[in-house]
Amino acid sequence: MLKTIFNTRTGSHTDLGLLVLRIAAGSMMLTHGIPKIINFSAIAASGKFPAVLGSSEFGLSLAIFAEAGMSLMLLAGFLSRMSTIPLIVTMLVAAFYAHAGDPFSSKEPALMYLSMYLTILLAGPGRFSADYYIGKKLQG
Repeated sequence: MLKTIFNTRTGSHTDLGLLVLRIAAGSMMLTHGIPKIINFSAIAASGKFPAVLGSSEFGLSLAIFAEAGMSLMLLAGFLSRMSTIPLIVTMLVAAFYAHAGDPFSSKEPALMYLSMYLTILLAGPGRFSADYYIGKKLQG
């Protein structure tokens, strides 16, 4: 019993955990990206979205690209590590630029997403991903 509790070997449980993490991170981030797509004009015109390279529309487009596009790729486990990079950048901007002067409680959601994306970047998508099957095919 104790061997099971203190087991640190990786295997199918790790792959299942990475699948759960990818599904959770991807689907929850879609709840931020989809409303931005639907309300693009209103959000861009409000002036409340950070201007990136002088344009809030460009910054909003980058956020949508990460929050919706990369989240879908993450859900599929396709180019998972690469798809976390725009998400990591978006969460860094959210935590340390958009909420720079806000209390920690406002930064906390972005930092939690950031930790999820960093974990996927470092650990990979796991066996239950398109990346795994494509990699397996490429190896022969």
